Amino acid sequence: MGLLDKIFHPAEAKKSEEALEKARAFFQTLTAYAPVFTNWGGAIYESEIVRAAIDARARHISKLRVETIGTANPSLQAKLALGPNQWQTWSQFLYRTSTILDVNNTAFIVPVFDNRMIITGVYSVLPSMCTLVEYNGEIWLRYQFSQGQYAAVELRKCAILTKHQYRRDFFGDTNYPLTETMQLIHIQNQGIEEGVKNAATFRFMATLNNFSSAEDLAKERERFTESNLSTESKSGGFLLFPNTYKDIKQIDVKPYAVDADQMKQIRENVYNYFGVNEAVLQNSAKAEELEAFFDGAIEPFAIQLSEAMTKMLFSERERAQGSYLIANANRLQYMSTTQKVQMAKELGDRGAILIDEIRELFNYAPLPDGAGQVAPIRGEYKATDELTEGENE
Repeated sequence: MGLLDKIFHPAEAKKSEEALEKARAFFQTLTAYAPVFTNWGGAIYESEIVRAAIDARARHISKLRVETIGTANPSLQAKLALGPNQWQTWSQFLYRTSTILDVNNTAFIVPVFDNRMIITGVYSVLPSMCTLVEYNGEIWLRYQFSQGQYAAVELRKCAILTKHQYRRDFFGDTNYPLTETMQLIHIQNQGIEEGVKNAATFRFMATLNNFSSAEDLAKERERFTESNLSTESKSGGFLLFPNTYKDIKQIDVKPYAVDADQMKQIRENVYNYFGVNEAVLQNSAKAEELEAFFDGAIEPFAIQLSEAMTKMLFSERERAQGSYLIANANRLQYMSTTQKVQMAKELGDRGAILIDEIRELFNYAPLPDGAGQVAPIRGEYKATDELTEGENE
């Protein structure tokens, strides 16, 4: 059984395909845009600077902690506590989902079923095209993959993450605005390559005298090439010019290359598009820069993922009763050591945070047997429920 069969169970896939074949019309959206997603822009991932920008976001997003809260479907919650599926860790799942979203501006997360059609996990798929269709009042998401396989799942059972969503009601737009920048990067790389090639090539120009016909000139060119440039030549790398050659000059080819300011602007275009900067890419960002990066790039992804997967995994009634999935991060990890120490002193002394939470700031493991699940208070402070009536006043 292949990976695709395990994600889209064969029996259910066959049943859904038979139903979809009978569907006569596309599900039409209010804005009249055809609800079709096509995979565009995969080539941008082959650019070094673009891949570095996407990787920087994905690396930080992979550090998010995914948890399920509430009492609904405890069996599924137990499985998700171990990982998203049997093939990936949560870190790998988050990294790949973030990468798919940045490359395609749309990411699809589908449920993984067992033989009894019970959800056992989630998986991010990479289709070449997705289409929304309607059958018997149910909206289905129909997938086509690069090797031609098809699969389908009810839209309510999957999660769709989007970026740059404007013209499409369900899917994100393409990365077409980045095309001009990508072309400039490609041209610059070509210029560098040609410059290296030309640096290893010598060209000369000379005037020849006493040649009365084109045939004589052609014969002299052939003789010069055979004598100096052929593989059988024994010239030892020296070009020998007879006295009939005058005004001999080397042709100095200087390929055009984008100057430093222009190249910086090209890179800034990529950074701005993906919400990163040089410091984040090179892992040299300070606490304030990382905090800003978290607010602008990591937290929006975490919120969208949490909301989409909560709606995917829990019914409306279960959500109303307090069951949900959340992807969060310890934002305090971005603080400097001095700031962490100050935070631990100010909040720890007043019982505002637990001992284990303080230890987590410094990447220490929790204390055994739940000993760290207490909030100590210094002697000069008291918990509010311990204050006397006079002290409350």
